[in-house]
Amino acid sequence: MIDSFPFLLTAFWLGILVSISPCPLATNIAAISFVSYRVTNKGMVLLSSFFYTIGRSITYAVIGFLIVKALVNVPILSDFLQRYINKLMGPLLILIGVYLLGFFRIKVPSLNISDKAHKQLQGAGLVGSLLLGALFALAFCPVAAALFFGSLIPLTVQAKSSIGLPLIFGVGTGLPVLCFAFIVALGSNYLDKIYHGISKIELYARKITGVIFICVGIYYILSYLLGIS
Repeated sequence: MIDSFPFLLTAFWLGILVSISPCPLATNIAAISFVSYRVTNKGMVLLSSFFYTIGRSITYAVIGFLIVKALVNVPILSDFLQRYINKLMGPLLILIGVYLLGFFRIKVPSLNISDKAHKQLQGAGLVGSLLLGALFALAFCPVAAALFFGSLIPLTVQAKSSIGLPLIFGVGTGLPVLCFAFIVALGSNYLDKIYHGISKIELYARKITGVIFICVGIYYILSYLLGIS
């Protein structure tokens, strides 16, 4: 458990970083309006936010499981990963770190939900919240795609945790909705200020994470590519 804790913590932090990035944060704000439409029923607001987060977590877990199992069970890919995963991690982490620092951009198609589908999901109650979480998890914005496929999946392969880490990652991505739903349930009027505060925090959190990724990537290159311990 102690050995796996850094992996769990990293997966959770990557999920939080995704959740407070501009594009995913916008979908989470939409989710907040969705789960809080029955604001008079505080219990339903909180339950809806939990089901939304569960929907995200299950979706990431399924995607992670399928990708990792495919990588591990295909003999050629499995042998390649066993030989080169540590050597690949260095350049990959540096690439993700440079991306987080804003030196280049990635365009990823977005997923839009129509008003009709939105109303149908609202009518489905808790099941609708679960499905909304799953749908928004599939809406891979650039930052989400980079961190999930570029960082979490290699981390999952290393940790041999095809379900656990993606689940924790999913909880991290849904954390703002849980927090905002709790605030809504308490009747707070400061959601707008909190939203702008999170937007400012995201900028610093992303850049700090980018620097950390680059430093860790350099360590991997020195250790596994150049053999300097």
